[in-house]
Amino acid sequence: MPVAAMHYQPLNLGRWIVWTLFAVLLAAAPRVFGSGGGLSLLSLTGTVMIFALSYNMLLGQGGMLSFGHAVYSGLGAFIAIHAINLAAGGSLPLPLTLVPLVGGVAGLLFGALFGYVTTKRSGTTFAMISLGIVELVFACSLMFPGFFGGEAGISGDRVYGKPWFGISYGPQVQVYYLIAFWLFVSTVAMFALAHTPLGRIANAVRDNPERVEFIGYDTQRVRWLVLMLSGFFAGISGALSAINFEIVTAENVSLARSGAVLLFTFIGGTGFFFGPLLGAIVGVFMTVTLSEFTKAWQLYLGLFFILMVMYAPGGLASLLMMNLRIAAHGMLRRVLPVGLAVLGSTLVAACGAIVLIEMLYHWSLEAAQGSAMSVLGVAVDTASPAGWLAGAALLALGALSFRLTQPPFARVWGDANAEIERLEARRTA
Repeated sequence: MPVAAMHYQPLNLGRWIVWTLFAVLLAAAPRVFGSGGGLSLLSLTGTVMIFALSYNMLLGQGGMLSFGHAVYSGLGAFIAIHAINLAAGGSLPLPLTLVPLVGGVAGLLFGALFGYVTTKRSGTTFAMISLGIVELVFACSLMFPGFFGGEAGISGDRVYGKPWFGISYGPQVQVYYLIAFWLFVSTVAMFALAHTPLGRIANAVRDNPERVEFIGYDTQRVRWLVLMLSGFFAGISGALSAINFEIVTAENVSLARSGAVLLFTFIGGTGFFFGPLLGAIVGVFMTVTLSEFTKAWQLYLGLFFILMVMYAPGGLASLLMMNLRIAAHGMLRRVLPVGLAVLGSTLVAACGAIVLIEMLYHWSLEAAQGSAMSVLGVAVDTASPAGWLAGAALLALGALSFRLTQPPFARVWGDANAEIERLEARRTA
């Protein structure tokens, strides 16, 4: 009998360290943000992280630009809130801990239903069909109040049944840990899926669908399977959102929510698995935290997105990885001085723009409350030209400094990366 060959595969210690740190970070976060508002913000960020990761399965890994991903998270949320109400009434023996699975299965089924139609085409056609799907579902949410609850939506109570080891999911910290658990499990599962044969062939369909068809794969079926799995995790995100807020409305299946997750994922970086996690953190900060301090938060989000598209199309993750690459090759000292000069000029220009924007918003929307206001901790008067001139001067100074410091930075940055490429090519040879 032939003896089976034995292969030794070394333990990927770095990966275990990363996942352990991720779990520790999730567990320790309430120690840092222990207030009610902080826990609510952490819970929201966790659900958005799962949502953004599920969307990146389509855009980053499968190359499918979708404008209707909120359909799967929203419908998963509606099914989940109905399941919560049935369980609270005694009609369904379902613990709250498993409700996210109900939302995930709902997202999977709706992904199979709508995906069968949308994935028959790719590229721009797929994007337009997904746009039509989200508008269709949003219209249905107002046409069928029996299921969707009309404009008021469907509400529920997550505290039902007897507490299990003191866990009733009444306190917000318990809800956070439920979301953190599902975030960790979903993140590990999506990372594993990205390294399966299906994940690899989805990358091939994204890069060269004609060659994939030439070697015998059905590209439509690959896209369909990826969309179904993406819908599953989006449904988990929607169910966790329903548990967190205890209400689901038509806004959960709206185009606005689909557009938001697209922005967050792109800002974080679609080319890296952890990019959507960064994008979700920044997105929640700008849409929730920043909105408490300024009415111009949507303008800032739009400007930030435009700047990312222009100067860092790979997202925040690409910026982080490129700087880590520079540091790993010992070239950070060469790049750091010119990089700090560019960063300083950008901050000066940003301060000037913020002063002008905040003064303009106050002058046009809150003039009845008086002309005095505070910007960045400094008292200014919109009726006086001094504030306008100071903002314009900061903006002009920052823009001029950026214009002067950006070319040297680009030259040093390009030389450093070219040298790294030569070193890596020589090492490979």
